[in-house]
Amino acid sequence: MTSSARSPLIRLAPSIYGPTILFTLGQSALMPLIPVLAVGLGADLATSGIIASALVVGQLAGNLPAGWVVARAGERIAMLVAAAGALLGTVGVALAPTPGLLGAAVFAIGFAGATFGLARHSFMTTRVPAAFRARALSLIGGSHRLGRFAGPFLAAGLLALTGSSSAPVWAFVVCLGLTAALVAIAPDPERLIPAGVPGAAPGGPSGGVAAPDAPTGLIGAVRAHHAPLLRVGGSAAILSGLRTVKDVFLPLWGVSIGLDASAVALVMGVCGTIDFALFYVSGQVMDRFGRLWAALPATIGMAIAFLVLAGTHDLPNAAGWLIACAVVIGLGNGLSSGIVLTLGADLAPQPDPAHFLAAWRTLVDFGGATAPLAISALAATSLPVAAGAAGVLAVLGAAGFARWVPRYIPRARPGASGT
Repeated sequence: MTSSARSPLIRLAPSIYGPTILFTLGQSALMPLIPVLAVGLGADLATSGIIASALVVGQLAGNLPAGWVVARAGERIAMLVAAAGALLGTVGVALAPTPGLLGAAVFAIGFAGATFGLARHSFMTTRVPAAFRARALSLIGGSHRLGRFAGPFLAAGLLALTGSSSAPVWAFVVCLGLTAALVAIAPDPERLIPAGVPGAAPGGPSGGVAAPDAPTGLIGAVRAHHAPLLRVGGSAAILSGLRTVKDVFLPLWGVSIGLDASAVALVMGVCGTIDFALFYVSGQVMDRFGRLWAALPATIGMAIAFLVLAGTHDLPNAAGWLIACAVVIGLGNGLSSGIVLTLGADLAPQPDPAHFLAAWRTLVDFGGATAPLAISALAATSLPVAAGAAGVLAVLGAAGFARWVPRYIPRARPGASGT
């Protein structure tokens, strides 16, 4: 890796990472308020949960259309379209007169967010040299983590200052306006950084993922690359699901063993802080030692943590075990920051990765959406059984990564160099 290859990315870092931070910050300030708004419109608790989950459903549904938009309009235009769509959804949230319309507005935000995320992922895939791709994408992961970490605090501050439950809604409107302005006015990374990934074989670092005459379009991309998509992508979907599971499961476990709300929040805060603190270390590890050194610690750590939890629910020091397991999960998550983005970029065909990435993100988001539902269903019967099932799922993910990542993403990438 040379400093000349890296300097445009450093110079344009505000244009590259700023929109992601702003978009995620505003969305994370808004989303905790959705159940409150739903209840205020007359929805019961179950319906409020469904309305809040419409964001994930919208994102899942939006990934495939997002590939079409990005492939035809380019990353910059796609991000502006996504910001406009999210803005309409946010205004809908503010003005929705019924729970049904509120759910539709939340769905629209998720749908637009899929295009926004895919556009930036596609840009990084085609323009970041393979030698430091993981570090660049770990910063995207860190940008999401920063927004998710700061968003609820922004919402809490605005609610305390204004006393209005709509303040976080309008904060997202402001963030979207700033996002669109930054994308439209700041130097365009898509234009200033030429397409093409130094250090990568045609079709991706694995060499042979794509051929010059590979079929185009979504169906063509899936047909041509179905093996790595299903095998590596399936393992990535498990990891995505486990990340969502821990956000739901750890608080449930804390309540079940008798912790109060402040103690549960502290446990989740410790886990989230460790996760956020290690996001750039993840990129360094992946670029220097290989992708498995990020993927395996995350899944193995989660497997150990959930399996240990399954046997500690009724122990006298159950709270201490929960804290220890939360720390292990936070370490694994932090050391795998950006791994899903990086694996998708590694496997995506060049020079038009959008359709493949759309399928990749759909598969990964499907795992993130369905795994917590399955584990929650088991938790309704027995929390230890649910913890054990999550641990077994993590073992399967680790086995998948260990088996398939070396086959499709060789550690020795053509043209890769050290730092």
